[in-house]
Formats: sequence, C-alpha cells, structure tokens
Amino acid sequence: MTAFPEAEFRDMKEFLDREASRINNPAFIADDPVQFPRRFTDVRDIEITALISAIIAWGNRKMICRDAEKILNLMDNTPYDYVIDKGYEDLDPNLNLHRTFFGRHFQWLLRGLRKIYSTYPSLDAFCASLGVGNDEAPAWAFTDGLLRTAMEENKGISCPQCFSSNLKTSALKRINMALRWLVRDDGIVDMGVWESIPKSKLYIPLDVHVGNTARNLGLLTRKSNDRKAVNQLTETLRKFRPDDPVIYDYALFGIGIESKQKELSMCSKLFNASPHKF
Repeated sequence: MTAFPEAEFRDMKEFLDREASRINNPAFIADDPVQFPRRFTDVRDIEITALISAIIAWGNRKMICRDAEKILNLMDNTPYDYVIDKGYEDLDPNLNLHRTFFGRHFQWLLRGLRKIYSTYPSLDAFCASLGVGNDEAPAWAFTDGLLRTAMEENKGISCPQCFSSNLKTSALKRINMALRWLVRDDGIVDMGVWESIPKSKLYIPLDVHVGNTARNLGLLTRKSNDRKAVNQLTETLRKFRPDDPVIYDYALFGIGIESKQKELSMCSKLFNASPHKF
C-alpha cells in the first residue's frame, strides 16, 4: 500500500462520514434484519433475536426479513421464554426455516443458548465471563464460546449453518453484524445494549458489497473476503475513527447495495483508484 497524503486522507474521511450519516438513520431499520431485535426491551429477547436474525442473514434482505418474521412467530414472539421452555424440541427437524437452515439447526443453536441462560443472566454476561471484551478479536472469541457450549449440548456435533468451525479463516460476517447491533450505542439503528465489548474493538461485517466497495476505494487490497481481509479493512477504518470504526459499515454497505457506481467511480478517480496506507 502506498502512502496516503493528508489531504486525501481528509477527503476520504469526509466522504465516508457523509455516507455513513446518510445510511445510519431510522429509515434504514424497516428493510433490515435489525428491526427484529429492536422490537424487544428485555436484553435477553434482544440478544436472542439479534443472534438468530444475524445467523440467517444470507441472501437478499427481503427474504431474510420474511424468514426472521416466520421464526419469531414460531417462538410466539417470546424468544427467551421459548428457549427456556424448550419449545424448540417440538419442531420438525426437517422444517425449512431459511434456505439451507432447518429445524434441526435451530434446535442445535437453542440448546446451546439454553445452557448459557441456565448459568448466566444474559449473553452479555456470558461474554464478560469469557473476557471477550479484552480479546483482540471479540467476535471470534464469542463464537468460540458459543460453539463449544452448543457442541457440548449436542453430543459434540458442530453446525456450520450456525457458526463456522474454522475460526482461523472465517470472516464471521454474521456474528460481527450481530455484535454491531448489540454494542454500538449511538441510538440510531444499533441498540447498544451490551457492556462487555467496547465498540472500538468491533470488526467490520465483511460481505460481498462491503468488500467490493472497500477495494474500489483503495481501502482493502486482499481479494478474499476472509478473516485477514476483515483485519486489514478494520485496521484501516480505525485510522479514521479509532473509537468507532464499524460506523463505516453503513457507508460501505450503502454504497455497495445501492450500486452508486457513478459516485463510486468519481471517488475512485479522486483517490487514484489505488490502495493506500493510512
């Protein structure tokens, strides 16, 4: 990566800040899976719904929201009670809930969550007990704890539909997104109900749109959307806003999902369409 002149750094920050502010507003909520955890006030309902909504967040947003609604209805819109009462054990294991996510995968997940809630008052408290907030990679430490607990409750069986078992390489896009919802506390879209992880330690939820936009802007050089790419992009974004790097998820996602190719092309020319070192 080449050196990034101060003026261009300032211009890039202004551009990213503007785009983040444009997308990070209440109007964003209605078409996004974040709408589902926002329906609740009890932190346990919020975090269960956030985790489920994020886990099924692959495919187009309309389908994701449709199926998140279906799952909440299955839970009688009382997620915590449903988990504690083992309502999931009555489900047909072959019930299709979202694309390749079936009843048996849902049962696997909720058995693990029930185990956690039988010991801790919340997933936030579970994270605190693991020292996740002190870890350099909170999403990966959190996922490791969830994975180990769920496997213990499911006879040692893993479930890639819920969590990747290859934490060394996985970008953990869905878990990083759930953590953004739960940790960021600006009160606009994200809910900020957790205390165990500082928002300065969050990592970018790296999907295709975010990755491609970041590369077009010279913010990311790695071609694969893997953990190394997440590390590289987040490190760059921390230079712009060390206390809250993931605010720029809104900017990068918004540009990519809206296909603002004309503006993106102009910005690429402005920043020489080449990778930079900040």
